[in-house]
Amino acid sequence: MAAPQIAGSSPAPVQPATGEPRSDYVIGSGDVLQVFVWKEPDLSRDVAVRLDGKITVPLAGELQAAGRTPGELATELEKVLSRFLTSPRVTLGVSQPNSARIYVIGSVLRPGEFPLTGPLTVLQGLALAGGFREFAKTDSIVIIRRDRENQRFLPVNYKRIEGGRDSSQNLVLSPGDTILVP
Repeated sequence: MAAPQIAGSSPAPVQPATGEPRSDYVIGSGDVLQVFVWKEPDLSRDVAVRLDGKITVPLAGELQAAGRTPGELATELEKVLSRFLTSPRVTLGVSQPNSARIYVIGSVLRPGEFPLTGPLTVLQGLALAGGFREFAKTDSIVIIRRDRENQRFLPVNYKRIEGGRDSSQNLVLSPGDTILVP
């Protein structure tokens, strides 16, 4: 089991438009969240994010969780619970990041979906997929990254990384990234 990623009710930082991964985890369907309401043991529990992206919390009802950071969800939960409790304090963590996955497709030996259990680079993702097929165009790899608002295409030239000429292209992958090897 991965260590929980804990967040309070602070807003998410702005994501730079670089190849860097998001600094705040974005909740997805299948994740298990740890909800802790201070001094309210009956409201503190683990909840699974359903396929529709929602969770159900006593007193709060259904809340949209997928596509949000733990901090954003904790803030909304505090607002909803404030109708029933005096100054509720909510801490929300991701105890099982089941939605954190990367995908490797194209000219690799084992294309597919792989769990993202910690920091993972492009080279490590390619290794999980078993390496390249014989005629793979390793100088034209693309990372497809979907942020909340848009989709970006990040070019990666494996030949430059392998030759030691440009290690900056060995990007750290983010949940949901797709490595496309033509």
